[in-house]
Amino acid sequence: MEELRMYLNSLSLEEQREFATKCGTSIGYLRKALSRNHELGAALCVLIEKASNGSVTRKNLHPSDWVSIWPELMAA
Repeated sequence: MEELRMYLNSLSLEEQREFATKCGTSIGYLRKALSRNHELGAALCVLIEKASNGSVTRKNLHPSDWVSIWPELMAA
């Protein structure tokens, strides 16, 4: 989650809002999830990875269980 926090902090407030919109959520939700260290859903993690152009990865957002969620990433 630290990768996501750093990525968001590198963006302006307007860019953060645009990023969250691309991910189908709000910056408020992302910030709340970060502050409470909530696990993000698999679909949202995929959208975050795409919207960040790979700067924030699914593997980073789910470090302990990404293999069971996205086994296809093992080959990559």
